[in-house]
Amino acid sequence: MELTGEYVGPDGQRQQLGVPCESPGDADPFLNLLSGVAQMRELVTELFGPLVQREAQDREAAAPDEALDGDDEDDADDENNIDNRTNSDGPSAKRPKPPS
Repeated sequence: MELTGEYVGPDGQRQQLGVPCESPGDADPFLNLLSGVAQMRELVTELFGPLVQREAQDREAAAPDEALDGDDEDDADDENNIDNRTNSDGPSAKRPKPPS
């Protein structure tokens, strides 16, 4: 058994990834698959690591003040967002007026 994958870069260049999932002997096939998935994860991390770093640097260079908080939303909205929902699961929080 083998796990395979293919990455197609922005320039159209293809890169094949492959990891064997078999070991000699009578090992459990699910453990072999789990080991193969871990190896494939390492390969993908190695492949995408430089790309992720480059993109992060590009974003930081494009908008340095926005890149620091990591939040894509407008900060003014966060300050003005007040939770005005009512509790529909139970009775009103107001005390009823006593009869006069």
